[in-house]
This record gives sequence, C-alpha cells and structure tokens, in this order.
Amino acid sequence: MATKTSSKTASRKPATHAAERKTTAAHKPSAAPKSKIPKKEVKSDIPRGSAAATGAGKSGVIPPQESEPRSAPARTHEAESISLIDRKKSRKKTEDAESKTRRDVLPPISRIRASLEATAAPPKPGASEAPPAQAPPTEAPGTVTAGPVVGAPSDEAAEAGSQKIILIKPPIIVKQLASELGLKPHQIIAELMTYNIFANVNQTVEPEIASKIAETHGFILEKERREKGAGVHKVEQVVVAPPPPVIEKEEELKPRGPIITFMGHVDHGKTTLMDAIRKTRVAAGEAGGITQHIGAYTVNHNGATVTFIDTPGHAAFTAMRARGANVTDIVVLVVAADDGIMPQTIEAINHAKAAPHVKIMVAINKIDLPSANIDRVKKQLQEHELTPEDWGGETIVCSVSATKGAGIDHLLEMMTLQAEVMELKASPTARPRGTVIEAQVEAGRGPTATVIVQMGTLKVGDPFICGDYSGKVKSLLDDRGQPVKEAGPSTPVKVLGFTGLPNAGDEFLVMESERAAKQLSDERLEAKRASKLFVPQRATLETLLETAGGQKVLRIVLKCDTQGSLEALIGALKQIESKKINLEIIHSAVGPISESDILLASASDAVVVGFNIKVESMAVSAAKREGVQIKLYSIIYELLDQIKDAMAGLLEPELRETVIGHAEVKQVFQLSRGIVAGCLVTNGRIARAARARVLRKRQPVYDGGISTLRRFQDDVKEVRSGLECGIKLGDFSEYQVGDVIECYQLEQFAQKL
Repeated sequence: MATKTSSKTASRKPATHAAERKTTAAHKPSAAPKSKIPKKEVKSDIPRGSAAATGAGKSGVIPPQESEPRSAPARTHEAESISLIDRKKSRKKTEDAESKTRRDVLPPISRIRASLEATAAPPKPGASEAPPAQAPPTEAPGTVTAGPVVGAPSDEAAEAGSQKIILIKPPIIVKQLASELGLKPHQIIAELMTYNIFANVNQTVEPEIASKIAETHGFILEKERREKGAGVHKVEQVVVAPPPPVIEKEEELKPRGPIITFMGHVDHGKTTLMDAIRKTRVAAGEAGGITQHIGAYTVNHNGATVTFIDTPGHAAFTAMRARGANVTDIVVLVVAADDGIMPQTIEAINHAKAAPHVKIMVAINKIDLPSANIDRVKKQLQEHELTPEDWGGETIVCSVSATKGAGIDHLLEMMTLQAEVMELKASPTARPRGTVIEAQVEAGRGPTATVIVQMGTLKVGDPFICGDYSGKVKSLLDDRGQPVKEAGPSTPVKVLGFTGLPNAGDEFLVMESERAAKQLSDERLEAKRASKLFVPQRATLETLLETAGGQKVLRIVLKCDTQGSLEALIGALKQIESKKINLEIIHSAVGPISESDILLASASDAVVVGFNIKVESMAVSAAKREGVQIKLYSIIYELLDQIKDAMAGLLEPELRETVIGHAEVKQVFQLSRGIVAGCLVTNGRIARAARARVLRKRQPVYDGGISTLRRFQDDVKEVRSGLECGIKLGDFSEYQVGDVIECYQLEQFAQKL
C-alpha cells in the first residue's frame, strides 16, 4: 500500500507543479505594471484598497496620464486577437478626435489649458471592469470624472478651468481680442457698437469693455505679465495710482502760499520784471529764499510766502495743462504798454482761461516809455473778457516799470490780496503729491526733478511714482540748494532718487511701498512700449463724424491768412446753430500754423483748421508727435460743410433694430462646451455676426451675441430658412423646447444738427 501510495503521489506531483507554474504565469503580468508605478505617486494620490487602485492592479488598466508599460497585462479571452499595436492605434484615434473637437471650440490659450486638463483627467469609475484591449469610451471634451488620480488638478484648478480664463497683455487690440475669444474681428466690432464704440481691427479696447465682451462669451480676462528672468507668465492684480483724497474735515486743511506763473510776449519784459522782484526783496533785506533755483523760487512778502514758477514762454504751461496737472493758482499776464496785446499774448490768455481755478492778473509793463498807452491796453483787455477793476470788471491790473522798479510793491500786494480772497488751503497730513516743473540729468546725482508739492508733506525716504518711473526720495533740496528733511504744500524742492528722467508736468505721487511703485512703473513702461506701435488717435474731422458719445462740444483752433478772412469765418461759424452741439473756437489768429497752435490743440483735444495759409515745419513734426490733425482749406464753403459734418458726428447715432430671421428650439443638447439648442430656422436667416434674443411665450428672456453657430460639425456664418442648426448664445443655458430665437441686426444712423 505504501508503495502504491507513493507512486500515486509521485504521479500527481508533476501535475501539481504544472498547475503552480500555470498559476504563477497567470499572476505575473498583474504584478509587473504595479511594480513600475512610482511609490510616491501611489502613496500620495491612490489610497490603498481603493477601487481605482484595485482595478489598476488586477485588470491592468493604465491611467490616462501614465505611459504604456512594456509587459502587457493578461488579456481576456475576447481580446486575445487584438495586438498591442492595434490598441495604441485605437487610443490614438480617440485622443485625436477629442483634440480636434477641442480645437474647434476653444481659443488658443484655453485650448492649451484644456489639453493639460485632458492629460490629467482620471478614468471613469467603471473603466477597471472593461477589457484592456478595447479602446476606452469617448467622453465629451473637457469632462472630468470623480476619483483620485496621480497628477489630477485640484478643485480650485478645475473651477478656474471651467471659467475659461484668458491671459492677455495690455493694450488690448480688437484683432487680438477676437483671436483669444475664437471669434472674427467683425464680431467684436459689432459688439463694440452696442457700447457706442465704432472701432477698427487695429484699435485698442478699454479693459473694462473687453472684460464685458469676454464675459458674454463665457471667458474671464486677466492681466498677464512676464516674470523677469524666469520666462513664465504671472497673473497679478493691476496696481493703480490712488486718487486724490477727499478731505471731509475742515480742520485738516491749512492755509498755503500761492503759486504764481508769469506769462506773456517774450519782448514785453517778463524776465526783467521777475528780476526786479528778486532785487527789490534783496534790497529790503527780507529773509527767506529769493534765489531762483531750477525753475522755481520763493519770495516772502509781509510774512506770506509766494512761490514763482519760471516758465519761459508758455510751452511748459501747455504741457502741464495737457497732462491735467495745473499747479498754478494765479497767472500774471505781462503786457507792454507801448505794444499792447500781441498774438502771443492772446495765446497766453487762452492758455490761462483753459486752466481750471486759475485767476488772471495783468501787469502793464514799460509805463515809463513815452509811447506807453495804458488806456489802450485796458481797452484791448476788455475785448478779451478781462475788464479791469477800475473799469467795473474783476481783473486786477497793475502798472509797473521793471527797469525803474516802479509799482513792484503794489504788484506784490495785489498778489497777496488775490491769494487771500482765493482762500488757498491744503492738507499737510494727506498722501503727498505734486507736479514736476523741470527735470534734468546732473553729473553725480543722476536724474533729478524740481517738484512743487501740492498736498501732504514730502519726506526723505518716501517711495514714489512719477510719470513712468518709480524711485525713493534720497535727498530734498530747497530753492537755495540747501538740503531739507521735508517739504509741505506749495513748496518747490529738487528731488533726488529717480530711476529715470520724468517729463515736465508729470504727477509726483508717494506710494505705499517701493514694491507697489515699481509694479506700477513696470505697467506704465510696458503700456508705453506697446503704444509706440500705434499713433495716438485724437479728434479728426473724419473720426468725429463716426464717433458717438463723449463731450457735446467741438473745439477748433482757427488760423487764417488775413484779418478779413478771419472775421468772415468766425462770423460764419457763429451762425451755425444747434441745440445739441456747441462749437468752441478756443483760439483764432492770423498767420501760419505754429507749434504753439499744435500744443494748444493737443491740450484741448481740438482740431487745427487753416484757411489759405501754410504750416511751419516745427508744427508738422509736433502734429505727428501729438497726434493732432491739421485741416487746410481754400474754399470757405467746403470748410463750413465739414465743420457741420464734424459737429453732427459728435451726436450719438440712432441705433435701429432690423429682424433678419427666427429659429425654433427643437431639442436641447448638453455638450462639453455648454448647453446648445438644436434649432430649425423657420424664416429668414440666422447670422453669427448678428445679435439674438430668446423669446418664450413672446416674452424676451435673454438678449446677447451668438457665440456658436453650427450645422452638423461645421462652424458656419449663417443658416437659412428650412435648415437645422446648433445655436449657443453667450453664457445662456436655460433653453426650452418651443423657445423662439429671434436674430436681429443693429444699424446706426447719423443724427442731424
């Protein structure tokens, strides 16, 4: 028996070993892919015993983000005939189909983000039970299923991806915005018309308007900035300069000294008069800075400090007004008693009148000359709406002689009195801000600027932004060149510590930190570099005809060849009557168009109109630099007709609505890009460039642009009556079967005066 038993055992032993070898061979493929998964990935994202981990270990299903292991898992009986190459081809076709679908519906940047999401998307919960040899089921593009997986994005990242964030650099161009949104440029132009903006493909769009347009198509715009040295993009909050503070408490305001600017003809003794003021105060032994230093100086008169700005001519004053940074409180108009008011004097009057909250005083100089005629000068002043006080007006007129020193004390007394009447006050505790009067590069100091502090108290060590450049106050020098620790309102100081040279008239503003100042400076420099590609588009007679909104006034600078032509044109222009538009001639004179005319037009957003005259070479270059248009005419009727057309162009055009077609919602589809309405065009046509509204029981429930218009799988521009199509309207998703989509166009019609 023992022999038989051992023989039977021996006979069964090979079968047992064969079964063990078969079992081992059957389980080896399952262990192979498991050992190739990195430990840190399994430990961090796939919990032990989870369904995803168990399925991956037993069935051999490989997560989408991992590469195919070399040793294939054990195949099921049904998949024995399918090779590894066939599986790869099947998977590649599926991925290509998904990628093609995404490219059809997503813009460039969102397409990149979507591809990253698809790479990290986890498998479906039932994927582990499917045979590995079969191609995975095709999901809707952008679908993210639940379940932890290695490399899957967090909840916040998935949410940001669903919002379709677009990173864009300013300035925002119409063509660029259309490309990012996956639209045609004319569609963006059509949507801009709804905001009363009539643009072309190369025109810039305000960030607020661009954000609204993007939101209607389901996108969010964010600022993009290239990180220095890293080559990566960083989204950050835009830093803006803080607005001037609103002083609510009267006790915070303290009296300040007046800031006075001398203007007038270059030969009327302006410089001599300022020299006489300085010499008078030195002879009187007055303490306090009277030495002129870098464009500004101070004079003490009866205990009151008066700040003078030395602006040769009126070029610097125009530049300051063009930037909206007038620092002058009182303008002293210097007129020679023998010459009277000259053309440049009229320009100075126009500059002073255009500046807000500025009082004008007149100093009639050279009264000691035999040919002096003070009454004639006063009569000329009255013609320019500057009636002297002794003639019943409000303009202070002082008669002086700069060479003889006569009337200087009376002039200073009137300046101080005018300042007292104006009750000039400022808060010394507010955030410091001021205006650059003059800037230059000095050896050993670098870029420096003379700044007049308008508000707050500027101190050494304050971080600041000035124009396009930031910096930190390293040193402050008063008008005598002596270092000071701080400067209050109405005080001129030289500031050291600039990173670049600012322009005269730039606003000087203290920031919260150096980092904020540097960031704002980077943004301004970036916008400046981008804007060099585009010529500033100021008002032109052609664009005014196409522009809606804005201020209802047309400003022009008029120059003619003769006084008779000038009077005739002014009379004809004043006869143009309109209750909707005002025509304002901010300056008119006889002679060629000069550079000062261009600067005045640039500051006032005006058009320079010339009749039978030429343009100086300096004015041509200034017009190109400032973006001011010059219109020349030789026929008076042509000039008047174009002025009328330009005035009509300032009126908001009438928008009339034209219905072009209707479509009925037959079915509602849930796709990856959103909810789409399957429609049948019942009449007319549905155009993608037009607007549409959803009507439910004849009541509108949504109005917006058409973001998607498809016929089968093709994007189309329009679908005509009797055809079916898929329509998606912006971010609207509450379609119902039976809704009517009404397509319409907005046409603009220019109003008449």
